[in-house]
Amino acid sequence: MKNERTKIAQQVTWVGFFINLILAIFKIVAGMLGKSTAMIADGIHSLSDFITDVIVIVFIGVSAKARDDDHRYGHGKYETFATLLISLALVIVGLGIFLGGLSKVILTLKGQLIEQPSLIALWAALVSIVVKEALFWYTKKAGIAIQSQAVIANAWHHRSDAFSSIGSALGVSGAIFLGESWRILDPIAGIIVSVFIVKVAVEIGLPAIHELTEKSLPQEVESQIDRIIKTNGEILAYHNLKTRKVGNVYAIDMHIKLDNDISFVQSHEVATDIEQKLRDEFGAQTITNIHTEPFRK
Repeated sequence: MKNERTKIAQQVTWVGFFINLILAIFKIVAGMLGKSTAMIADGIHSLSDFITDVIVIVFIGVSAKARDDDHRYGHGKYETFATLLISLALVIVGLGIFLGGLSKVILTLKGQLIEQPSLIALWAALVSIVVKEALFWYTKKAGIAIQSQAVIANAWHHRSDAFSSIGSALGVSGAIFLGESWRILDPIAGIIVSVFIVKVAVEIGLPAIHELTEKSLPQEVESQIDRIIKTNGEILAYHNLKTRKVGNVYAIDMHIKLDNDISFVQSHEVATDIEQKLRDEFGAQTITNIHTEPFRK
C-alpha cells in the first residue's frame, strides 16, 4: 500500500513537472514575442514550480522508506518538511509578484508608460489558466486519495500559477483593449494575485509547522481516541495521552489504569485490543505506545 502511494505521488508530480516545463517555455517565449513583461514574469513563476516538483519527487521517495535504526518512527516527516519548503517557495513567489507589481504601479503613477503587449501574450495566459487549473484538480484529487500533504500542497502551487495567469490575462486584456491609461491594470492585477498566493502558502504551511513542532492531533481526533479507549470495560481510567503526527501517520501514547488483580497476560491483551482498534480507526501504520498501571482509588 505504501509503495503504491509513493508510485501515485511520483507519477502525478512527474506529469506536473513536464507540463510546467512546456508552459514555462511557452509563456516566456510568448511574453518576449508579445512584449509583455507580465507574461514573462508569469513564465518565470512557472519555473518556480520546477523547484516544488523536484522537492516532492525527492522527498516523497525518502518518506516512503521503511523504518531503520536512525528513524524508528519512519521517514514521514520528510514529506512534511517538503510541504513546508513548498509553502516557503509560494511565499517568495507571492512577495516577488507583489513587489514587482507595486514598482510598476509607482512608475506608472510617475508618468512612465508601460509597453502595450500583443494578443499572443493574452492567448498564452488563457492557455495557462485552463491547463494549470486542470492540473490543480488532477493533483489535488490524487493527493487526497493517498493522504499526502506534499502532493496537495503542490496542487495549490499549480493553482497559484493559474491565479498568476488570470492576473496576467486581465492586465494584458486591459492594456490591449482599453487604451494607454488602463495599462496599469496589469501590475494591479498582479498585486491582487500575489495576496491570494501568500494566503494559500500560509494555509498549507501552518499544518506542516504544527507537525514539525509536535503539535497534538486535533481535538476531534483525540475525542475519537477517548471513545475507543472507553469501549474496553477493563480500563478503569487513563491519563497522560500524547498525540502527534508523523507524515501521514498518527502517533498515540497513553497510560491506562487496570484492576490491581488483573494478570500480566490480561493487561497485555487489553493494551493489544486498544492498539488494534486504534489501527482499525486511523490506519495500519498508526504508532501506539500503551503503558499499563494498577488502578488505585
